[in-house]
Amino acid sequence: MLELNSSNLCIACAAALLGGLWCAKYVFGSRRRLPVPPGPPGHWFFGNQLPKSRAPFKFAELTEEYGPVFSLRQGPRLFVVIGRHQAAMEIMEKEGASLADRPRSIAAAETLSGGMRVVVEGSGDRLRRLRRALHARLQSKVAGTYEPIQVRNAKNVLLDILDDPKNHQMHVKRYAASMIMSITYGKNTPTAYSDPEVVAVNRCLTRFGQVIRPGSYQVDTYPILKYVPGYLSTLRKWHEEELALFEGQLDVVRQQMVEGTAKPCFAKFILEHQKEYSLADKELAYVAGAMFGAGSDTTASAITITMMAAALHREAQTKVQEELDTVIGRDKLPSFDDQEMLPQVTAFMLESMRWRPVSIGGFGHRATKDIIWKDYIIPKGATVIGNHWAIANDPEVFPNPQKFDPQRWFDAEGKIRDDLRFCTYGFGRRICPGQHVANRSIFINTALVLWAFRLSENPAAPIDSFAFSDTANMHAAPFQLVFEPRASEEEIRRLCSDEE
Repeated sequence: MLELNSSNLCIACAAALLGGLWCAKYVFGSRRRLPVPPGPPGHWFFGNQLPKSRAPFKFAELTEEYGPVFSLRQGPRLFVVIGRHQAAMEIMEKEGASLADRPRSIAAAETLSGGMRVVVEGSGDRLRRLRRALHARLQSKVAGTYEPIQVRNAKNVLLDILDDPKNHQMHVKRYAASMIMSITYGKNTPTAYSDPEVVAVNRCLTRFGQVIRPGSYQVDTYPILKYVPGYLSTLRKWHEEELALFEGQLDVVRQQMVEGTAKPCFAKFILEHQKEYSLADKELAYVAGAMFGAGSDTTASAITITMMAAALHREAQTKVQEELDTVIGRDKLPSFDDQEMLPQVTAFMLESMRWRPVSIGGFGHRATKDIIWKDYIIPKGATVIGNHWAIANDPEVFPNPQKFDPQRWFDAEGKIRDDLRFCTYGFGRRICPGQHVANRSIFINTALVLWAFRLSENPAAPIDSFAFSDTANMHAAPFQLVFEPRASEEEIRRLCSDEE
């Protein structure tokens, strides 16, 4: 009887095991049988042709046609594009751990950047080390220590506008370059945007912005092309140029440390903590260079956009200036200490970043496991892109999205909403580590410029608010502004010369 029961038990266990395996196979098979998100039909072998220009706008059109999440195929690569706010939160944020990787980029990441540029580095040990070093000097508490540098350079913007209002875009670029050069390499003297080292860094950024665009280099779709003689020679040359530039900047700080003249800065910090972060010399050079490059490029664009928005939306500008006059008055300049009392400035800044997002198309993420969303599957290995432009114009979250409306950022009590956010700095674990410094720069420049000037459009030269560069981080084409001082020139100069 005992033998029989043991036999039956073995049979029952075997049956349960087989049943479990069958169920697992069925569930897994069902998951795999789920369709990928819909999208436009393409060639049976080559798939879809990715847009070669203005991709975020064309992807936004496909969002209207195919829904909040759609897919494209290029050769063996699957692209999943997200164009609505809720879908972005459900996929890019909730599944952030599975989307922390970057798609393989032979052109921009491996060849042009030598595998050392943080923004396109795949997940893994190197990324963790690079981001740890950046986070150490860019986290919110540390970012606050840079405020005197930002205020000093923002005051220079006011003086530059008084002296030469036609070149307002150049003045903002100078602000960003000088501020980031000081934070990164400890250069305390104002940096001109025309300085050779700044020109060289921005040339590198322009190249990267061109190469990173989806479809720019077919080698990312067909890796075998990397073995074609001469195909990537230009990118290799560019890599050597930018590596030499970044290493040269770091060598200057290294020599200053030997001489005892180095100023506190990010470069000095990472050189002192090189062993702690286990970074090779080339990695140190790139992480510092990337900090300058990314911070200067995006900050200048964002501040320029706030100025454009003010000129085009006078009612919103006036509301900010009324708040500034009430809270700050006319006998002193606004400062970071006033930020909590200036919600209209903050709302204006947030709406500007939504209205014309700097990183307009977002950067690709790579799914490291199958992700189920609704009745679709985003398979492991797919490139997932949160299209910032389409998300910014989601009518369900941002009603009447074409309207510039800072008041959408307030709750019923008149406080800045904590239930609404826009993806200005990216998603999940790949969110930009420099966001705290960038937000401070945009705030202080917005507050100071709108305190000092009333901005308007030149009727003889209307502003085209869609005239931006077709790059990963976009920049406005040259446009004219009229700056009407809201205080006497002598008073503005006096207040800008006051010591902090």
